[in-house]
Amino acid sequence: MRIAAGADHAGWNLKEALVNYLIDRGWDVEDFGTFGPDSVDYPDYANKVALAVTNADVERGLLICGSGQGMCIVANKTPGVRASLAHDVISARLARQHNDANVLTMGARFVAPELAQEILEVWLATPYEGGRHQRRLEKIEQIERRGL
Repeated sequence: MRIAAGADHAGWNLKEALVNYLIDRGWDVEDFGTFGPDSVDYPDYANKVALAVTNADVERGLLICGSGQGMCIVANKTPGVRASLAHDVISARLARQHNDANVLTMGARFVAPELAQEILEVWLATPYEGGRHQRRLEKIEQIERRGL
C-alpha cells in the first residue's frame, strides 16, 4: 500500500517520525512536506495529499498539523476523500470500520509520538466493514456529485 504524508510547521516533526516509522516497516511513502519548522499554510499540504488520494496515486493519506482539524477540513473538500481526525485508537479504528476513511489526520499538539504510531498502525490495519455502512458512504458520494 502506498501512503501520502503531509504536514504544516506544527506537525512536521511528528510527520517525520511517522514517515520514518512507516518506511522502517516496509511501507511505500510519498512525503509531500513540509520539511522544517518554518511557518507554512496547512491547506497547501492537505490539498496535495488529498489530490494524491482522490487521483489514486496512493491508497491512503496521513496529515499532521497542530490540532489535526485544519488538515481534516481541507482534505474533506476534495471529492472522494474521507478524512478523519483521530487522537485515540478507538476513533482511528471506527473511522476505518464505519467510514472507510482514506485520510487520517492527527494533531501534533495532542498526540505523543508513541500514541501516534499506535493510532496509525490500527488505522492502517483495520478493514472497512461495509454492510450497513455502505449505503451511508453512497449517500456521501451523492452529496459530492450534487456539489452541495
